[in-house]
Amino acid sequence: MPGLPSAVDPNILPGVVRQNGYVVRDIDTAIAAWLSLGVGPWYVLRERRQAGLYRGQDCEVTVSVAFANSGDLQLELIQQHGDTPSIYTEFLDSGQEGYHQLAFWAPDFDATMSSVAAAGWPVVWSGGGEDGGTRYAYFEPPAGPATIIEIMELNPATEGMAKLVREAAAGWDGTDPVRAIG
Repeated sequence: MPGLPSAVDPNILPGVVRQNGYVVRDIDTAIAAWLSLGVGPWYVLRERRQAGLYRGQDCEVTVSVAFANSGDLQLELIQQHGDTPSIYTEFLDSGQEGYHQLAFWAPDFDATMSSVAAAGWPVVWSGGGEDGGTRYAYFEPPAGPATIIEIMELNPATEGMAKLVREAAAGWDGTDPVRAIG
């Protein structure tokens, strides 16, 4: 169709969108807003250190992160504590808050990273892999519905967490809406 952008090669990204990520200024306020829509329960990791590369430079931030599902789609809320320059403060400093990224979960992280690199998408935030931790990378795609595309390594730990959050949402009756993890 004339005037419409061409589709991205479907072989670059692994499967379907698994998660929508939101960068927020106050995680508890954001959780309350989602709970008012009936989305929950929320699993929360508070004030965790996150080290990585931000636009090619070493970066360490402290974040709180929360997860819930709506059907098969996982929702992630991210609040950075402090003003260290990062992908999160970059977004907030631009005057935005809320929807930030689409995430794909990669069973073969290395192959997906190679595909994305071959497509020429710049990595703007990456980390994980320390002590067997889950690897992830944020990319700026050339165009599309999201400013950022996240690739997260699918491994037994991430599969287990995804299953826990999805199953809790499927049978949730509104009780115990915020659950601490970690």
